Amino acid sequence: MGIKIIATNKKAYHDYFIDEVYEAGLVLTGTEVKSLRQGKVNLKEAFCRIKDGEVFISNMNISPYEQASSENHDPTRMRKLLLHHEEIVKLARKVDERGLSLVPTKIYFKDSRAKLEIGIGRGKKLYDKRETLKEKQHSRETARAIRDHQR
Repeated sequence: MGIKIIATNKKAYHDYFIDEVYEAGLVLTGTEVKSLRQGKVNLKEAFCRIKDGEVFISNMNISPYEQASSENHDPTRMRKLLLHHEEIVKLARKVDERGLSLVPTKIYFKDSRAKLEIGIGRGKKLYDKRETLKEKQHSRETARAIRDHQR
């Protein structure tokens, strides 16, 4: 079937240098999956945390499913992520030792299963963010100049 990207967290790439990425499964209810299929998810304020040897994501907003009855879900509840034990130990070691953060970067369907891509990120300073914006603007201008020159 392939991969269908539902949402990306552009703020994560703005605020962090993402070093490594991991793919994690999500423990979801039925109405959450239906809302995801409609694309009603927001990763902007979401963050991951390791607690008791398990990884959880907090503040990921999955809007309630409109056609559901009273069995709807809480939009910002804490959801468990499915990772191998070795991956969790590796992530916990990196987060504890170097002060890195676990940042959700992308949510997508892979072969009809909801997956979350989490990155290990180092926080950017203000001058790093400015430098990234300058580079992006410069590359846009050069691409525009090349495109105009070819016409």
